Amino acid sequence: MIRSMSSFSASKHKQLELHMPRNFNLIIIISIILLIACIVASLSLGARVVSFQELIDGLFNPNKDSYGANVVRKRLSRTIFSLFCGAALGVAGALMQAVTRNPLADPSILGVNTGSALFVVCGLAFWNISTANQYIWLALIGAALTAAFVFGIGSMGRGGATPIKLVLAGAATSAALSSLVTAIMIPNSYAMDQFRFWQVGSVGSATWNSITTFLPFLIIGILIAFITAPSLNALALGDEVASGLGVCPGFLRLGAAVGGVVLCGAATALAGPIGFIGLLSTHLMRLILGSDLRFVIPMSAIAGAIILTLSDVLGRLIANPGELEVGVVTAFIGAPILIILAKKSKVRSL
Repeated sequence: MIRSMSSFSASKHKQLELHMPRNFNLIIIISIILLIACIVASLSLGARVVSFQELIDGLFNPNKDSYGANVVRKRLSRTIFSLFCGAALGVAGALMQAVTRNPLADPSILGVNTGSALFVVCGLAFWNISTANQYIWLALIGAALTAAFVFGIGSMGRGGATPIKLVLAGAATSAALSSLVTAIMIPNSYAMDQFRFWQVGSVGSATWNSITTFLPFLIIGILIAFITAPSLNALALGDEVASGLGVCPGFLRLGAAVGGVVLCGAATALAGPIGFIGLLSTHLMRLILGSDLRFVIPMSAIAGAIILTLSDVLGRLIANPGELEVGVVTAFIGAPILIILAKKSKVRSL
């Protein structure tokens, strides 16, 4: 099973040897610097701007009980959760683009976020869910069923699952599920009150409990992504070529899709349906590094963490002393970029 996902025939192995992208070490250094800068900004900026000394006290001096230090400690869980969610969505986007061979694939575009939202709102309206574990499992079920449905619809007819058919199937499914969500919420005031804050996407309600609940799903999803990355490179050459290299395309797609659904579903359950992170981070890394997923996947995790954390900081600064939810910021940034990408790529397959 593992061999079919991650190994190639000896005669063809040299064609897929690991070639480090140009200036890869420099790109890693710049990415780490940007990541650290985003972390510092997330801990320091907001309705209350903390000084450097207060930042140090809040992180490394537990005996210090100043107001600024306590603000830093309270923001720490939010920052870590933002990094984890961004990394999960970045990797999920890379996996979905590779599985569908669609450069515009993204959890929000393919309707996976909306499927998670439907099951979460059903839990709120009918089963009175309240814990992070309940949110995650319901969101995962919704994400998995929606992904299977969209891929099944997109695979019907001549030509199989083409990029344009998948995008159209995802858009139609998302619209239908959104209508169901509205229909369930309108007669249920409690579900509406709970759901309206979750729906826009936010990392502001993060707790250490939600982080520990989310962490196992993040680890599992990223491990699946790393295991399948070499074979997904072969899949990009076409199913026949991939089969000749010792890869089972059907099993590989299923395994990689499971990884993407786990990452997207868990992140959506706890942070809400935040869109465009997977699309932006993966396209940025493909532009800089090329198409080798052994580099694109880990760097998409870093890029996703940076983009989401930076968007969260921007939301705090734009609406200061209030707060603009991060889902609104990413949508405002991502929508025009999606239009540009769609126009340039003309929805070609990878």
